[in-house]
Amino acid sequence: MTRRLPRRALALCAGGLLLLSSHTSPAHADPVSPPVADAWQAPASAGLSSDGSLSDVVGVSATSVWAVGQQSVWDVWQSRGAITHWNGSSWNEVGIRNDPTGAGPLRSVAAASASELWAVGEGHDGLPYLAKGDGAAFDRVVVDKLHAGDWLGGVAAVPGRVVAVGRRGRLPLIVSGAGSKWKLTQLPGRGTLYGVALSGRSDGWAVGDAAGKPLIMRQSGGRWKPFKTPEIPGGYLRDVHLDGPKRAIAVGGLYRGAGETVPLILSWNGKKWSRVSPPAGDIRLYGVTGDRRGHFWISGVDLDRPGEAFLLRYDGHKVKALRGPETTDSRTVRLQAVTYLPGTGTVWSVGHVVDASGKYTDVIERFGTPMRAKP
Repeated sequence: MTRRLPRRALALCAGGLLLLSSHTSPAHADPVSPPVADAWQAPASAGLSSDGSLSDVVGVSATSVWAVGQQSVWDVWQSRGAITHWNGSSWNEVGIRNDPTGAGPLRSVAAASASELWAVGEGHDGLPYLAKGDGAAFDRVVVDKLHAGDWLGGVAAVPGRVVAVGRRGRLPLIVSGAGSKWKLTQLPGRGTLYGVALSGRSDGWAVGDAAGKPLIMRQSGGRWKPFKTPEIPGGYLRDVHLDGPKRAIAVGGLYRGAGETVPLILSWNGKKWSRVSPPAGDIRLYGVTGDRRGHFWISGVDLDRPGEAFLLRYDGHKVKALRGPETTDSRTVRLQAVTYLPGTGTVWSVGHVVDASGKYTDVIERFGTPMRAKP
């Protein structure tokens, strides 16, 4: 859920109220059966209002996919957050109850189950925004310990436990809770956390940057502690995906000066984090997902070929670029987050398309991949 390009969204202006009425927009039909070969499917849109962008996505099933983002990103008076749901045939915007001020940019969404969902971002009242969904609607959750100036960029959830990460002042911040009880952990040293992944109620990873280097925190036995990372000056991390106790991927970039940025991929093997060689190119990486079989997909943009949808696939040995159809249009397709849809052999990625006039349109890209046996 960025540098700063933000973790999973651009740093966009916020204003206005989140519409509580439901909005339905047609989308391309999902395949009836899993694809038998790698293939890009036709792009779709959630039908957000003018200048809309999606920042994160989570797949629960073939008939339940949730995405969050922002609408009217350049209009400070009309800008508002958005939560939208794919029900198997169309996208429907979902409102947030118990919130008279409304949501600004929403950066991250997570699902503990089909009936327990969480979203984080910014509120128009100047406070960090946290909302809980029951599968039909969302309610804003007020955490008394949070105050104006705190920033939340990522969220992860398992049944009975939710963890959001960000910063307070210049220090990394972790907000964890279950029900009505919340705990804030402010970590020593300057830095910001952007992504978080959980494997259980007391184990997980959080990533970001601090003092011009990647920052990785590990939760073990319920306590969060800094974890040793490779020495990578100029490095930053924006997302992490945990695929098992010995498999995880963190993604971000590396500043090399003079405006040059190269992609950064770190792999966890159960003992240490190691760098993975990415393809060459002017590439930015934002989100990562996996199928729990050791295969990962990473979303982003290749600025050498900005008009094509772009993903990376990592099988534990090498990284391969997956590019959408070529185009002569003057546009940039930026895929800011990605999720693997269980049981379909399909990864869904969301973000936005920017045309030659600077207009934003939300986009959903889907890539079918053969179902693989567990190694």
